[in-house]
Amino acid sequence: MNTSFVLPGKKSMDKEVTMSLGMDKTIKKDVPHDRKYKIVTEKLNLFYGDNQALHDISMDIKPNKVTALIGPSGCGKSTFLRTLNRLNDLIPIVTLNGNVYYDGTDIYKDYDVIELRKRIGMVFQKPNPFPMSVFDNVAYGPRVHGIKKKEVLKDIVERSIRQAALWDEVSDRLHDPALGLSGGQQQRLCIARVLAVEPDVILMDEPTSALDPVSTAKIEDLIDELKQKFTIIIVTHNMQQAGRISDYTCFFLNGVLIEMGKAKDIFFNPADKRTEDYICGRFG
Repeated sequence: MNTSFVLPGKKSMDKEVTMSLGMDKTIKKDVPHDRKYKIVTEKLNLFYGDNQALHDISMDIKPNKVTALIGPSGCGKSTFLRTLNRLNDLIPIVTLNGNVYYDGTDIYKDYDVIELRKRIGMVFQKPNPFPMSVFDNVAYGPRVHGIKKKEVLKDIVERSIRQAALWDEVSDRLHDPALGLSGGQQQRLCIARVLAVEPDVILMDEPTSALDPVSTAKIEDLIDELKQKFTIIIVTHNMQQAGRISDYTCFFLNGVLIEMGKAKDIFFNPADKRTEDYICGRFG
């Protein structure tokens, strides 16, 4: 199947075969974790009241890769992303069935939610720095988790801001209000805030949709660097962006996972015509 979509230059493409949508049914709490996968979902269904938003989502997420979730508005991408660190628990009308495993443990049955959200951090669509200094924004999480020593906090803040590729721009502004930073700087500060609690997985919900092209490019470069240490799952409406940064791409439609595979396969040779139609701009 050929498409007219042109994939932008990608920094790296490994040679693995397209991922299967089949699940490893042996994953249970008392079975050794299959380290090929960082997160596994199995027949995940989610309802807002009587409205079903996700239908039997089964997916394997590999560690130290960028997995992009694409699809039209309202297709379930962000809803799915929020199931991975239980943010949907905060919505009273939500009910859920199925399984979500993180390192082999079912997060809805056997995981403390506070610890889970430390291990699986979230970066939201719009930058949301707290109304405090740059330093205090990044130090907030470690303080909540009991770290009080000034020298330790100082080291964590510097390390996290450096990891977020922001140190050169704010090192002399650490005690200035974070809200005085530009939009792109605020988003990287929010990434630094997530990094400060030493997560394992970073969820990103359209993190560049409110940014200019220069800031977007900086975030994309940062994502490519961060995947060396972290597993990243990103929701994006930007097909060019998904092509540039993702190792794996998942296409959602009407709450259903239509197709998941290597980015080059999804964009150049999708198995489902609905995927091709979306990528080529025929709908959505």
